[in-house]
This record gives sequence, structure tokens and C-alpha cells, in this order.
Amino acid sequence: MAQLTIVGGGSWGTALATVLAPRFEQVSLWVYEADLAERMQETSENDIYLPGFVLPATVSVTSSLAESLADADVVLAVTPSHHLRAVFTQAISWLRPEMMFVSATKGIENRTLLRMSEVLEEVIRPSFRPSIAVLSGPTFAREIAAGDPAAVAVASADLELARAIQAIFSGPRFRLYTNDDPVGVELGAALKNVIAIGAGICQGLGLGNNTTAALITRGLVEITRLAVASGAKERTLAGLAGLGDLVLTCTGDLSRNRKVGLELAKGRRLDDIVASMRMVAEGIHTTQAAVDLAHKFRVEMPIVEQMHAILMLGKDPRDGVKDLMERSLKGE
Repeated sequence: MAQLTIVGGGSWGTALATVLAPRFEQVSLWVYEADLAERMQETSENDIYLPGFVLPATVSVTSSLAESLADADVVLAVTPSHHLRAVFTQAISWLRPEMMFVSATKGIENRTLLRMSEVLEEVIRPSFRPSIAVLSGPTFAREIAAGDPAAVAVASADLELARAIQAIFSGPRFRLYTNDDPVGVELGAALKNVIAIGAGICQGLGLGNNTTAALITRGLVEITRLAVASGAKERTLAGLAGLGDLVLTCTGDLSRNRKVGLELAKGRRLDDIVASMRMVAEGIHTTQAAVDLAHKFRVEMPIVEQMHAILMLGKDPRDGVKDLMERSLKGE
């Protein structure tokens, strides 16, 4: 393929530009902040979101959507979930039916409760019917940029599209597996961030590995319940975009969502934690949507509900753990 355009110049977008550059003649990386884009043009380094890594020479950086999308064959969306609609609404004039779209944004849109591929579909569909796949799996941006081998899932209801993206994106250090269940892949990607905040809380409170293992296991049960109720296939949640991503985000030191939980356990206010972070912890934005989806489908999600109470209602994390443990007893 001739050109890949990555819409979103945070740590994940920058890492993807690095690992995918050998697969394309040209990669265009759209960065929202004009001053950051200028510095990256001069230094080939994202000094805010991914310092210490130099972009390949075939990656060009711009803050102009028109310039970035002009010759794109594949458009990879990597904006924060709460900005995806606005960015692609702005970009619609430069999108074309022959483009292949891939969403690597993890989240659920509040109010509409749409998955990210559904947001893209809703924005683009009045102009033409887009071909959309989703990309997710256990990945930290810094490790991808460093060239550590990783495996992810690419999913689409159109399996031929998923196979096409698999062939285009896969390389020696970035392996893609196809999947025909975008619902499961996207919900697994979004909901694991909420559980990871809980894992951070457990670790921040000084609770042991037993507690974290129980939280991950029961968290996967909740994610699977809601995903299946939403139309996903149960097996998807046992794969890379489900269990794989959940374990990584709940245990890895590079996890932003886990860090939020750690800080909450110290007694810090959520607003102060968010203000101190340069990058978005998607689990914060996803928690409300997860609770609303659970209510919509009448799915029981006690861990997610406790995360909501802690994040949105100011509940003491210790009380959240206590209430989870003292729920009525039941079978697994």
C-alpha cells in the first residue's frame, strides 16, 4: 500500500507509526497540537507522549487533516474516544469510499453508548458506506516503539477486510490475528480499562496477588457477560483483545488505568490525578458508559459498579473492596 494515515499523535499513534512504517511507502501522522507537530517535524521525536524514540524517515507529521488525508489508502484512528466523533466530523470532507478504515481507539462513547467503529460509521455513513475494521490486543506503546514482539487482533464483520489489514500490517515484530467479532474485540478493549483501575486500587491498598488474580478473573466474567449480551462471541473474550489485554493492563507498570487506581488508593482526588497525567486513562471515561450499558442489557457487573461509585461518587476504595467481598454468596 502507498500511504497510511494515522489520525492521533499520542503515544499509541506514534508507536503504531513506528512499527507500521516499513509496511508503507509513506506514513502520515496527524497530531492535534500544532506546536508538537512542528517539533516532531524538526526532531522526529514525540517529546510529550513518547520521548526517547525517533520516528522512521518515511513518517511525516502534520497538524492539518487535509494534508494528512490527501493521499491515504488506509486510515487508522487512534484519537481518544471522547474526541473521535469531533475529529472525524471535521475530517469528513477528505475521506473517500475507497479508503480502508481501522479503529485502534479503545472506549465507549458516553450518552450514545456506541463502540468506536459505530461512531465512525455514524459520522461517515451519510457520505458513503465505510469499510471499517478494529484493532486491539495486549500492547503498551513504549514496548511497540522499542520493537518488542507483540500480537493483536484485527476484527471486522467483513472478514476479507480483516484479512487485508492483517496482510498489510503484519511484520516481523507485529503479528495480527483475524477475527469476525468486532463487538467482542471493541468491548473487551474498552471494559478492561475499568477493571484495571480496580486492579490498581487493590495493589495500592497493599492487597496481595490473590486479590488481583480474583479481580482479573471475575472482571473477565463481567466483561464477557456484557459483551455477549451486546452480540459478541464468548470465545473472543478469551483471546488477545479480551483476556490478553486485561491481564496486561491490570498488571503492567506502564498501564495508565492501573496508575489511576494506585493513586486513588493513596487517597488522591480523581481531578488531581487526571490533572497530573499527560495521557488519557480511557477507563475513567468508559466507566459511566459501562454502567449504562449494563443497565440497558440488565447485566450484573458488581466490579464495574464499584469502580463507578469510587470514580464518580467519591466512594472510599476500601469500602468498595469490602462491599464486593460481602455481596450475597452464589455459584461461579
